[in-house]
Amino acid sequence: MAKDDFRGLDGPQKAAILMLSIGEEQAMRLFSMMDDDEIKELSTAMASLGKVDSSMVERLFVEFTESFSQTGSLTGSYESTERLLLKAMPKERVDAIMEEIRGPAGRTMWDKLGNVNEEVLASYLKNEYPQTVAVVISKIRADHAARVLEMLPEDFALEVVMRMLRMEVVQKDVLEGVEKTLRTEFMSNLARTNRRDAHEMMAEIFNNLDRQNEDRFITALEERNRDAAERIKALMFTFEDLKKLDPSAIQTLLRAIDKGRLAMALKGASEELRDLFFSNMSERAAKILREDMETMGPVRLKDVDEAQMYLVNSAKELSAKGEIIIADSKGEDELVY
Repeated sequence: MAKDDFRGLDGPQKAAILMLSIGEEQAMRLFSMMDDDEIKELSTAMASLGKVDSSMVERLFVEFTESFSQTGSLTGSYESTERLLLKAMPKERVDAIMEEIRGPAGRTMWDKLGNVNEEVLASYLKNEYPQTVAVVISKIRADHAARVLEMLPEDFALEVVMRMLRMEVVQKDVLEGVEKTLRTEFMSNLARTNRRDAHEMMAEIFNNLDRQNEDRFITALEERNRDAAERIKALMFTFEDLKKLDPSAIQTLLRAIDKGRLAMALKGASEELRDLFFSNMSERAAKILREDMETMGPVRLKDVDEAQMYLVNSAKELSAKGEIIIADSKGEDELVY
């Protein structure tokens, strides 16, 4: 008798039906990933299935597909990928794989180099032998090679050019040696540099909390781990940090934002920050903005926080596009977010 009671199927029976439906080759690949107990349980279910009605098979596949589409949002990250890989293979191999994918995109070493910022690449190559640099320059795109050459010291760059002019077909073992050096020295260091610090991640999360919760978490963290709290606070970019922007950056920001939300944001700003915005506007625009702020009357702290976060995110977006530069918290360097 055909099985036709879908609701009566348990997990192993559903898995058994799927395994029998996908064909021998695919089923064997799945079996190879299971341990002995799982194989025994699934085999027992398969052996005792009997005839299964085609409508049940179809219904099972629909349920299987829907279970994926209804899982809600999924977040793929380096960390979650690394945790999954560590369950399936040795740490040394996982480390090598993660370094590979954390580095620049590209199937081959030369594809990857083509996606490395020219300043970063030039900074590394200027310490290498001219012959090695000549090999590297000859393997990447002409436009990228030109930008890298421009950034090398002039005498060194000229020596590289001379080596390239005299260079014949690069022997396979030489090319493999250069690739190995690049992979073990340059790419692995680049991947480690690109590894996101946990404090940076928390600073970004805290930046998106409202003021009350931000203060609550920071205060609690200071009691548990003051060093971590101080590092996170140093990495956070807050609304008051906008005062570190130079006049041209403030003017660029003013052109990009909604003026109504600016008025709300400045209601909760320090006098120093208010004056910075007013001084970078025309007299008429500054007068209108002051009037808007006065006519608002009392406003909710939540609305002020949201408006200030809007300005902070707008500044970060402009910085990411290279349109403004945001100084770091210590004011010693300049960082583009």
